Amino acid sequence: MSKPKKRKSATSWRVTILAASLVLLLLGVIAIAAYKKGYSDAQRLALSKQKHAQEKEKELLEIVKAQKEVKPDLVGRLQDVLNKEKPEIDTRHEFDTNTLGRPPRGPVREVRKIPVYSKFDKPKLTIIIDDVSCANDVKSIKSLNMSLTMSFLPPSLAHPDSAKLAELENFYMVHLPLEAMHYSAEEKFTLRASDTKEMISRRVREVKSLFPRVSYINNHTGSRFTSDERAVRDLVAALSEEGIGFLDSRTTAKTKVPKVMKSLGRPYLARDIFLDHESNVPYIEEQIKKAIKKAKEHGSAIAIGHPRKETLQALRNSRKALESVDLVYLNKLI
Repeated sequence: MSKPKKRKSATSWRVTILAASLVLLLLGVIAIAAYKKGYSDAQRLALSKQKHAQEKEKELLEIVKAQKEVKPDLVGRLQDVLNKEKPEIDTRHEFDTNTLGRPPRGPVREVRKIPVYSKFDKPKLTIIIDDVSCANDVKSIKSLNMSLTMSFLPPSLAHPDSAKLAELENFYMVHLPLEAMHYSAEEKFTLRASDTKEMISRRVREVKSLFPRVSYINNHTGSRFTSDERAVRDLVAALSEEGIGFLDSRTTAKTKVPKVMKSLGRPYLARDIFLDHESNVPYIEEQIKKAIKKAKEHGSAIAIGHPRKETLQALRNSRKALESVDLVYLNKLI
């Protein structure tokens, strides 16, 4: 009776083990299927996210590209605003060119013996920015964070706030309009070579009242006026009465300012380098290098530029080169 019971027990165990194996196999198949499905879903999701990210990156790149094309830098952005307020400055109106179409040269100066400049004794360079007349000019210039001497045009209907803007600066000059040989778009209050001594004195007093802290002026255009010895002498006399010095922008090779100053026993101040005769950045950068070289040769130099986009960008690009000189306002040069 005991033997049949043992066979039944063994058979039961086999069935149980087989059933359990089948269950485990089924669970394994289900798990594998579920894993494959989950992996496939995850893969599709990842691919979808990657595609979305690529599309977003492409959109951002297009936006950045468009911004770079329109507004390349801070100076450019400020100048875009400036250009909406007034037309682009054509610096060729300032002077009479020679037969090669170049501006008149600066004064002939003796080359100084090459000194050993120390960290605290660098050659000095003054860069005057002419034709400053509105708030955006000032913002564009000051965005460079350099000691650039601003020379303001006297107020007119086209730029009524120039004197108010100048008085906000620690130091400034006045860019006094004088008669040119050939220039049709002159400023309203332009002194002419034919003006009497009294007329010249009256205009200088008006300028002094508008710009009470002015200590130096330079000429805006003025090729005809500065080539007339009598007119120059009357102007220098009127400026002296108001305690104002005169810097010759040298808009003509025929300037009589050196002769008048010598006869009066006064030092002659003049522009050495004209920066932006051509309106392209590489050219202006080369002119800045020439101004730096001139400062090193003589211990000091004076350059003139304008608040145009190319000039400001060239100055920004030349920041490293300008570290070799002491960039100062005109009153620190003299």
